[in-house]
Amino acid sequence: MEVDGCVDADVTVQAFADFFSSCYSCNSVKQQEQLEGEYLKLRQNYVGLPCADITFDTELISKTIFNLKCGKAADIDSLSNEHLLHSHPIVSVILSRLFMIIHSRYIPAGFKMSYIVPIPKLKDARSKALTCNDFRGIAISPVISKLFEYCFLDRFQSVFATESNQFGFKKGISCSSAIYTV
Repeated sequence: MEVDGCVDADVTVQAFADFFSSCYSCNSVKQQEQLEGEYLKLRQNYVGLPCADITFDTELISKTIFNLKCGKAADIDSLSNEHLLHSHPIVSVILSRLFMIIHSRYIPAGFKMSYIVPIPKLKDARSKALTCNDFRGIAISPVISKLFEYCFLDRFQSVFATESNQFGFKKGISCSSAIYTV
């Protein structure tokens, strides 16, 4: 595939790496430092939610694994949802122990690793010369960290309530709801 007038795979990969790196970097170092300072100031007195009674038991993990969708891309370690879906039931027990990390406030380095796959925005990518701007990036996160995230959301769903006038990124709400409200 030709991107930015080049067909060399190594050059194209580097072009995508540079493009997506610039997309995820801050626009203003001064504003970034100001926001970080505000965050740290607010965090000084933050005690958080009591997590002592929160557990990710084997039942929750088994249910969450069962609800994973098949056919998704493999993560950076080549693990896919199917690996968990077809694994021995003891995996749920082991993961319930691993997910006790919630009490230590430690996130494993592997949970932070992902890779970005460029997806063409255009419906017919063959009709024009493509540039990096014609792609959007999809981050592929580790399967185990996604499972942890789903379990976390299950346990803390009540805390993550949104305003009734929020319509974007909300389950069961569509453009029709926003139009009706207006």
